[in-house]
Order: sequence, then C-alpha cells, then structure tokens
Amino acid sequence: MSEEELRKVEDKHIEDVVQKQIAAGLRSITDGEFRRAYFHLDFLKQLDGVEVKGSIKPTGEIKDGWAPPVLSVTGKLGHSKPVQVDDFKFLEAAIARNNAAGVTTKVAIPSPTMVHFRGGRASIDIASYPDLDVFFDDLAKVYQQELDDLYKAGCRFVQLDDTNLAYLCDPEMRKAAASRSEDLTTLPKRYVELINAAISKRPKDMTIAIHLCRGNYRSQWFASGGYEPVAEVLFKDLNVDAYFLEYDDARSGDFGPLKHLPEHKVVVLGLMSSKHNTLDDRDTIVKRLHEAASVCPRGLEQLCLSHQCGFSSTMEGNQLTEDEQWAKVRFEVEIAKSVWAEDLTA
Repeated sequence: MSEEELRKVEDKHIEDVVQKQIAAGLRSITDGEFRRAYFHLDFLKQLDGVEVKGSIKPTGEIKDGWAPPVLSVTGKLGHSKPVQVDDFKFLEAAIARNNAAGVTTKVAIPSPTMVHFRGGRASIDIASYPDLDVFFDDLAKVYQQELDDLYKAGCRFVQLDDTNLAYLCDPEMRKAAASRSEDLTTLPKRYVELINAAISKRPKDMTIAIHLCRGNYRSQWFASGGYEPVAEVLFKDLNVDAYFLEYDDARSGDFGPLKHLPEHKVVVLGLMSSKHNTLDDRDTIVKRLHEAASVCPRGLEQLCLSHQCGFSSTMEGNQLTEDEQWAKVRFEVEIAKSVWAEDLTA
C-alpha cells in the first residue's frame, strides 16, 4: 500500500474516532494518533538528523532477540518541514464536520527528552555534536519551529508525552542512567531546561501540557516509583500549564508531591486504568480525587480526571476491546460530572 492509500484509510478511521470521542462526552479531541505505529518514533524520525534503527513487528508479536526500535541522532538536527500541521488541519476539519461546539483540538507530540534519554551520549553522532550543549540548543529550536507552525495553523493545545521524567523516579532506571554516565542530580534539571527552551516562544494563548508515563505497551508497564525525585523541578521549574500524571496504582506513589504544585497550574490525575478491561470502582476513584485535592493549594479546582495513559501507545494496543475502551471513557466522564457537578456535554 502506498503512503497515499494508507492515509485514506487513516482518514476514515480518524473521522470515526472523532465522532466517538464527541459522543462519549470528551471535550479535548485527538486523532487517536492513528497515523503512528509508536507514539514517539513516527514524529521524531521526521526531524532532520534523526533516524530510527531496528524493526517494527507488523504482527505485534515479541520474539526472542527482538527489541523495540530506537532513535539515533546521525547528523545536525533540523526542522525542514512541519511534522503535525497537515494532521492537525485534518482533525480540525473532522471536528467541524461533526458540528461540535465547545471542544478543543489537542495535538500530542513526544517530549524533546525522548531524543536523548534512551541512548544518551552514545546515540548522538559525536562528529555532529561534540558538545552536548549545542545538541540540546538545536533540539529546542526544532521544537520551537514545530510549535510555531502549529500555532499559525490554528492549534492552541499541545501535549508533550514524556516517559523520561517518570523513568527517573524508578530506582532501576536511575541505575541504568547512571551506568551511561548520566548525572542524576542534574539530568532532571537539564530536561526541564530543554523543555522550557522548546516551549519558550509559544504565544500566551497556546496551552502546553506534559504527560508523564511509566510505560504503556500491550497493557504492560516498565517503571515504578513516586514523583518525589523530580517533584520540585517538575512543578516549580517546568513552565507548562498542566500535567497529566499516572496515578492508577501504587507504582506511582502517593499524592504528597502535589504539595509542590503552584496555584496557577492544573493536574489531570490519571486515576483510572487504560490497561485493564474492567471498569474502575467509582467510590475508590472519587475518594482518591478528594485525597489528592486535600494536598493541592486550590483543591479540586485545579484537578481533572483521566485514565493513566492512552489506550494504545503503540499500534498493538492494550489488552481490551474497543467496546470496553469506550465504556471506560463514558464512565470517566460520568464520574467527572458527579464530582465537579458540571454537565461536560453542554
């Protein structure tokens, strides 16, 4: 199948998923990332100087000796063309065709930290970047240009998907990073500086959120640990407007780190699970929402509710059916209505 033929198939299914999101009562609408095989690779490989090494298994089967594809920086980074603009425009048009009022078009792209963490210095061509400070500067500029293109196309809400700040909360992941000669006392700060530089030129009416994930592949996870190791730089130093945080089970720790949340920021609590096919317990979710609110400066006013991650971070999807997924989404909206006493479909 040619790329043009594939895009027509994607268009059809994006039209469908837009309709279903609106019908379920969601207020921020995405294209389901249906144009991607992996949540990060399909975006990042379109940047100049970035290559993906390793194969994607079309069947989704994991066999001995196979590992997920990884990124390498093989030359100077650049942004010779917009990556998400055409996809954003199609999504905007699909929403308009559904006559949906009061909804926001959301674009999710991988955080710039995804270009560095997994491979570190070894994955970045030393001839192109003998100085990593220059690498981080170029990476930030690439994101500045992409955000500028999206803004000019009409986009006002961008979510950065970041596994790495969450991985730096996991003791084993921290050991692995240290074995790559990373300084764990400065790396979270460096990542925050990178993200801040990447979003530094966005206009005031463009909302930037960040989603922290501990792994979401076929209902599996890869990291554990509360947010304490990164909480202060995450909440106080990172210049985003909102945080999407995993809190679906004990792996994410308690709500204590939310005490560092500034009054002007919002946290979307991922209390519900996108990994399992059963519905969460309503009373437990409501109880935990109020527990988190008791820690936050402005209580429930600066909290929202979500599932801990998407239902499919890769093309294989998590271990549940589409019907089970939509039942979970509708249930999430019902709980939010009951807690905030707001008709979210109005």
